[in-house]
Amino acid sequence: MGEEKHQSACLQLRHVLIFLIIAVGLCIAITASSSLKSFTIVLRSQMFSGFTSQPPIPSFPVPMVIIPPAYYSDYALVAEKENVTHDMDDDELFWKASVVHQIQKSQDEHTPKVSFMFLIKGPLPLGPLWEKFFEGHEGFYSIYIHSDPSYNESLAEESVFRGRRIPSKKVEWGKFNMIEAEKRLLANALLDTSNQRFVLLSESCIPLFNFSTVYSYLMNSTQTFLESYDLPGRVGRGRYNDQMKPEITLEQWRKGSQWFQMDRELALAIISDRKYMALFKRFCKPSCYSDEHYIPTFVGMKFRSRNSNRTLTWVDWARGGAHPTRFGKMQVTVELLKGMRSGSKCTYNGEETNVCHLFARKFLPDALDRLLKMASEIMEF
Repeated sequence: MGEEKHQSACLQLRHVLIFLIIAVGLCIAITASSSLKSFTIVLRSQMFSGFTSQPPIPSFPVPMVIIPPAYYSDYALVAEKENVTHDMDDDELFWKASVVHQIQKSQDEHTPKVSFMFLIKGPLPLGPLWEKFFEGHEGFYSIYIHSDPSYNESLAEESVFRGRRIPSKKVEWGKFNMIEAEKRLLANALLDTSNQRFVLLSESCIPLFNFSTVYSYLMNSTQTFLESYDLPGRVGRGRYNDQMKPEITLEQWRKGSQWFQMDRELALAIISDRKYMALFKRFCKPSCYSDEHYIPTFVGMKFRSRNSNRTLTWVDWARGGAHPTRFGKMQVTVELLKGMRSGSKCTYNGEETNVCHLFARKFLPDALDRLLKMASEIMEF
């Protein structure tokens, strides 16, 4: 009997010790989490304290987004490694990207990031300008590059573009593989659950504002930024194929710029789509130009109420033709950049603003030196 009492007392003592260990662990975790949140909030408040020098933008606090990390039963895919290479084919990549937000064992707090996705043929001639744009804002952005498979990059060790090239395939202007490349970029970016906004860019694009302004504008927006409009005539409704009925009707057919800025919900819906993707691949042939119709039509059908129906990438089509105006060294002036930055009127979260574009194209490589000289004065890098 005495031995049984002794064992019972030992068991009770063990339970007490376990309880104390758990309690201490919880206290440490709560304290650490609180400290991390305070640090993040302070960092953000310092980061966005300089908005008064920019053209007027509706002011909203930067939200603390709760984002679950991804876990897999067979392996853990860690985002933001030294590079973004992998051996997944497109089907596996799209599947993993579509379910990454659902496969989780716990929740954690991460700083939400903007994903800058470059769809290019080879080098980034305006890369030094983007380097200045990103400088000092590590942890608030991620970069993904889709280039021609034949291109062999040679970048400096300290370059923000080093190791950011995803497994890519050949892309041809006006062909359906342009859409496949865009979805490939989105899927790779979605694997990092801290990426909350997604921006598609080309090698001829430039930022019109400093990083803080761009980040705040995107993160605080209640809408996505993608053109989706009905256009009568040969280059609009004239590209529609009746064989897409009944899934897509002529009344649902939309056109728009391929240069989008979207949130995570829309990005997930696009890379998860198989139904409309198959229709476009089968019936939207080269003269149809899928990159100008697939996402605009999809958004018009499924996400119209959440879309601003405008792109944040400025472009000049005034001269007409299949390609927009190109800007070389002699065309880059203070007046040109100021007009791109604040020469329009639009609404942002229901309020009128003259900041309607955050990026612009098409700039030629010889414009780099002049853009770098104007970066501090005009773009306020």
